[in-house]
Amino acid sequence: MWLLILFIAVPLIEIGLFIQVGGWLGLWPTLAIVLLTAIAGTFLVRSQGAQALAQLRSSFNDLKDPTEPLAHGAMILFSGALLLTPGFFTDAVGFALLVPAFRRFALREMKKRINIQTVRTGPGPDDWRARDETIIEGTYTAEDADRPSGPSGWTRH
Repeated sequence: MWLLILFIAVPLIEIGLFIQVGGWLGLWPTLAIVLLTAIAGTFLVRSQGAQALAQLRSSFNDLKDPTEPLAHGAMILFSGALLLTPGFFTDAVGFALLVPAFRRFALREMKKRINIQTVRTGPGPDDWRARDETIIEGTYTAEDADRPSGPSGWTRH
């Protein structure tokens, strides 16, 4: 339901802002601002995206949890989509998502609403020495090689 409200509210906000800013500045300056914000946003998204990708690679190389760099990358990608969408409201939200402090705040708020569960299937990178002490390794030899191995009369050779 909230998604429907969002799809209705955002275009209405954008139309209202276009009318207000267009009436105040005029048509061509308004269109120039929309075009310049799209171009500036593209360059900012590229540089911030490269930084987020470098942080993601670093977390993989150091065997750290990649959740935060992935979330920052997703928010940067979303901000790029908002900045390419014509409008003042979407540009404001897009530029806000390019600010690392705002992204950290948004991520902290999202973590409050999301239930995170983890599953561990074996020793992790920190527990590589952990062993099951009930297992005893050894070798064996069959001592009854000439006796029949069952009611069929077959023998083991």
